[in-house]
Amino acid sequence: MGQNTSANTSNNDNVDRFTAVWLDAEVNTNLENRKTEQKLRALINPLKTFDSKNPCEKYIRSVSSKEKILLIISGRLGRELVPQIHQLPQIISIYVYCKDKNANEKWAIHFPKVNIHIYYIFSS
Repeated sequence: MGQNTSANTSNNDNVDRFTAVWLDAEVNTNLENRKTEQKLRALINPLKTFDSKNPCEKYIRSVSSKEKILLIISGRLGRELVPQIHQLPQIISIYVYCKDKNANEKWAIHFPKVNIHIYYIFSS
C-alpha cells in the first residue's frame, strides 16, 4: 500500500527550520576561523558564512519567518547590523564573537536576543 504523503508533508510544515549565520569580516581569512567553522558545522548545519554586512542582511531578510536563525557576529559588525535586524521574527538569538566583552556589552544591552562571548569560543 502507498504511504499517505499529504499527512507527512503537513507534519513537516509545522517544524521550524533552523540555520546558523556567521558574519565576520575575517570569517574565511585564517586557519583559526576555518577550524572554528568546521566545529560549528559539526554542531549546527546548515551554517552560512558572510564576510560583509549587506549580503548577510539581505539573506536574513529573505528567510521566511518560519525559519529560525542563530546569528554569530563579530562585535564591530554587530554594532552596525543588530539594530537593523534584531526585531525580525526569524532571528532567535545573536551571539557576539568578540575580544572585548565590556565594549560590546554597552551597545548590546539594548537588544535582548544578544549574548556576548569572548573571542576564543572553540580554542583547545
